[in-house]
Amino acid sequence: MEFKDYYQVLGVDRDASQDDIKRAYRKLARKYHPDVSKEADAEERFKEAGEAYEVLKDPEKRAAYDQLGSRWQSGQDFRPPPDWDAGFEFSGGGFTDRDAGAFSDFFEELFGGRGRRSSHFHTHRGARGEDHHAKILIDIEDAYRGASRVITLQVPEVDSQGRVRTRDHSLRVNIPKGIAPGQQIRLAGQGGRGLGQGEAGDLYLEVHFRPHSFYRLEGRDIYLDLPVAPWEAALGETVKVPTPDGMVDLKIPAGSSSGKQLRLKGRGLPGKSPGDMYVVVQVALPPADTDEARELYRKMSQKMAFNPRAKLGV
Repeated sequence: MEFKDYYQVLGVDRDASQDDIKRAYRKLARKYHPDVSKEADAEERFKEAGEAYEVLKDPEKRAAYDQLGSRWQSGQDFRPPPDWDAGFEFSGGGFTDRDAGAFSDFFEELFGGRGRRSSHFHTHRGARGEDHHAKILIDIEDAYRGASRVITLQVPEVDSQGRVRTRDHSLRVNIPKGIAPGQQIRLAGQGGRGLGQGEAGDLYLEVHFRPHSFYRLEGRDIYLDLPVAPWEAALGETVKVPTPDGMVDLKIPAGSSSGKQLRLKGRGLPGKSPGDMYVVVQVALPPADTDEARELYRKMSQKMAFNPRAKLGV
């Protein structure tokens, strides 16, 4: 998939005002409207201009797109990073279900899940503010114990010149124990302002876990590769094992080989049905970096009748 430069599509500078963007779009829309244009690619150009305008007219989408676009050029092979929109609030964008399929795969990849606007109008009170959406990155340990974190979101605003700028908006968020990736935290009243006497919308934070240096998560189960010495694996030994909730003692059965999984029941993500933790044995060889160590390895090779390739018929 290629990266689309929406500023290039509309023929405006990256610091163009909202009025400049609107004028550029209207000019292109008149020029390439399929009902009046004679050019062969009029319909495609008309759709491209509409898609570019859908993003750049919306301060929230434009600010997020600008952050992403600072690392890409038009036509480059592109796949959005998983956290490209972390820290940004989105309130939808204005296109509806009837527009599905009108935009490119590039647009759908970036905004498809959050482009649909919901309406909450109360004619006698005004209009409810829109719900906003953002990502929040937490550590695995936060999900085990619960936590309180101050997060800073980038909130787009249009300045007096009609240009989009961002300001920092800090909030304290309580991370509930047992939350899993993909779940949302709702902050009531922290979304868009209501019109008239309408109440404010809500802010929904979609939870994502930061990559961990040694834990990995599969559903609600957690996995840990545990290095053990050859004699611990061969003879059996009780060793200390880290978990996101603290150290535990684990018995390594005698004769364990690399890849053996040991289950710690209920030590995965907490919850009504907690996950399990799986410790995967990885036999680690001591380095042969001294004369004494090399001599020990030579003695082992002479005294132990061991052929690691016997199962291969070698």
